[in-house]
Amino acid sequence: MKFLRLVLPGVTMIAVTYGLARFSFGLLLPEVNKSLEMTELVSGIISSLFYLAYCFTIILSTVITTKEGPRRMIISAGLSAFVGLLLISIATNVWVLALGVLFAGGSTGLVSPPYGAAISLWIKEHKQGKANTWINSGTSFGIALSGVGASFLTSDWRLTYFIYAILTLLIVIWNFQAIPKAGTKPPKLRLKKGNLSIRGVKGSNPLILASLTLGFSTAAFWTFSRSFIEVSGNYSDWQLSGFWIVIGLFGVLGGFSGSLVERKGLPFVYKLGGMSIASSSIILSITSGNWFMSYISAGIFGCAYIFLTGVLLVWGIRVFFTNASLGIGVPFLLLAVGQVIGSIFAGWFIGAWGYVTTFIIYGLVGMAAILMGPKKE
Repeated sequence: MKFLRLVLPGVTMIAVTYGLARFSFGLLLPEVNKSLEMTELVSGIISSLFYLAYCFTIILSTVITTKEGPRRMIISAGLSAFVGLLLISIATNVWVLALGVLFAGGSTGLVSPPYGAAISLWIKEHKQGKANTWINSGTSFGIALSGVGASFLTSDWRLTYFIYAILTLLIVIWNFQAIPKAGTKPPKLRLKKGNLSIRGVKGSNPLILASLTLGFSTAAFWTFSRSFIEVSGNYSDWQLSGFWIVIGLFGVLGGFSGSLVERKGLPFVYKLGGMSIASSSIILSITSGNWFMSYISAGIFGCAYIFLTGVLLVWGIRVFFTNASLGIGVPFLLLAVGQVIGSIFAGWFIGAWGYVTTFIIYGLVGMAAILMGPKKE
């Protein structure tokens, strides 16, 4: 299969599921809050549904992809994102909004395993690393695109989400045409029988604890950073959207984590990523009223988040070296679990203590995660 025939629709599918359906919510949350009269605690609970849905769907998608191939799950992921975005666009109360969030968040779990499988099945081996890098970069492109879109439509979040839904439907159609049908699925795609337990695996406990803690520490930034700077300074609409665009654009730089691990080693690179993710929250807590420093914080966070997901991927595969599927699934699943818990607590903390204290706390949690990293290669 030609490289671009799979990679280009893959980049756009990741962009709409992760960038538009999942991570754009934090950008538009202030307008949603005002319209639906939600408290910060309710906002945090609803935001946690993105990650909760991801936890369930990534397991479901892994099983079905292994049995049937990637095509069905890729199309299902796009349709789930479309339905979620459409429901959010017509939401008149928190219940419809929550349902839309579940569909939108579930799309990211559905799409991750099948595209990994599709690359291994239909892209030549020496090009698979490049294909994975490009497709994963779709998250950053989607985040940047959501910022650009919001800069023109920020006052009408329903219209923004409706446009995102239509764009997603077009990309689903593109993927439907591009992904080979079931009849072309090679017979080698089978679930390998083996031990799927994580108990007793050397080095698994630090990986689990670090993934949970890092997920918790990033939840406040993803959900409430845009709300934070809006109430802290005199920002124009385009400056608020620009904050999100910076997160997306600098996220592309995080794709270099794999090569840096090879050069500097896993322990050093993990500490670098953890320090960066923690400092972004602390910088924002101190300088949220200054647009330049807020943009610096956004750039550090965007780069560090994509960077750290790559580091966790490498670390997981090294820990579960006898079962690579666990090496990929365990850290990403627990990262999402940490974000579920972190989103709920972030809304509660902000309501009780305010944004500044909350972001300092989450920055300190990120610092604590550094101590949980790998000690040796």
